[in-house]
Amino acid sequence: MSSPPQPAPRPWDVHRLPSAEGRTFLVTGGNAGIGFFVAEQLAATGAEVVLGSRDTAKADTAMASIRSRVPGARLRHLQLDLADLSSLKAAVDRLDLDHLDAVVHNAGVALDDPPRRETGDGHELMFGTNHLGHFALTQWLAPLLCAAPASRVVTVGSFAARSERLDLDDLQSARDYRPKRTYGRSKLAQMYFGLELDRRLRATGSTVLSVVAHPGGALDSLTPSRAPVHVTTPGERLRALPAGLLVQGKDAGAWPIVRAVLDAEVQGGQVWGPRVFGLRGVPRREPVPAHLADQAVAARLWAASGELTGTDPELGFP
Repeated sequence: MSSPPQPAPRPWDVHRLPSAEGRTFLVTGGNAGIGFFVAEQLAATGAEVVLGSRDTAKADTAMASIRSRVPGARLRHLQLDLADLSSLKAAVDRLDLDHLDAVVHNAGVALDDPPRRETGDGHELMFGTNHLGHFALTQWLAPLLCAAPASRVVTVGSFAARSERLDLDDLQSARDYRPKRTYGRSKLAQMYFGLELDRRLRATGSTVLSVVAHPGGALDSLTPSRAPVHVTTPGERLRALPAGLLVQGKDAGAWPIVRAVLDAEVQGGQVWGPRVFGLRGVPRREPVPAHLADQAVAARLWAASGELTGTDPELGFP
C-alpha cells in the first residue's frame, strides 16, 4: 500500500514563528538596528538568544526592551568586539556553551564621511569589522556549530552590494577610499564569504549550513518604536509613508534573516531577502546574483581573508 499523502507544510508566517525552545542563537550587533529585531523575534520562539556587542550598557537596555515585549525571554549579552581580532577566541570561550544552533553575522560599521579609519589591527574599519571580524569569529565558533545537530551560519548582506564589485587588489580601499562604496564592498565580501563557506561545508559533508540573507531597504523612520533603544515620532513616520511603498522598517527587514535561521526548508548556499523587488515584504528565496556566483573571486577573497586574519584555511571546520 502506498503511504498516505503528507500534509503540505504550513506557509511561512512572519507573525507565527515555529518554536525553537532548547536552541541557542548568537546575534552579533543584537543591541540595535536590524540585529535588535532579529533578537526580539528569535526570543519569541523560546530560544536562548545571545546578543553580541561591545557596549554592555546598550546590550542591557536592548534586553530590557525585548523582555518588555517578550515575557520570559531568555537573553544574555556577550561582550564582542569584531574590530579586535585577538579578542575573539576569549569572547567565544566566555559563551560557555557546548553547542551553538546558529550565529547571525549581523554587526556592522557604516561610515558616511572620510577620513579612512583603521581597526587596531591595521585593517580598514568597515572591511575589517564587517567582513574580517566575522570571518575570524567563525573559526572560533566552528566547534560549537559542529556540535549542534543542524546548525547554521547566517550572514547578513546588503541590497547595496548588488551594484558593487570587489577590487581584489585593493580590498581595504587603501588607494581609493569612498565610504559608501567601501561599505557596500564590505557587505559584498560578507556575501561571498557566506556562499563560499557553504560550498566548503558541502564538500566535506558537514551538517552545518551557511545561508545569506539581507533586509532589503530598511529605514529608521518606518521602524516601530522600541523605547529607549529606538523611538520614531509620529511626524517622522508620517513623512516616511510615501517611502513605505518601496522600502520598510527594520522590524520587517529582520524577517528574511529570522527565516534563514528557523525555516527547516532553507538550504545552505541560498540567498533570502524581501519579496517585493528585494526591498520590502515577506521573505523569499532569491536567485544568487551572477557576480556572487563567481567561485574564482570567492576563492581569492577567502585566501586573502585567511592571510589577513591568520585563520586556519578551513576556518576550523573538519
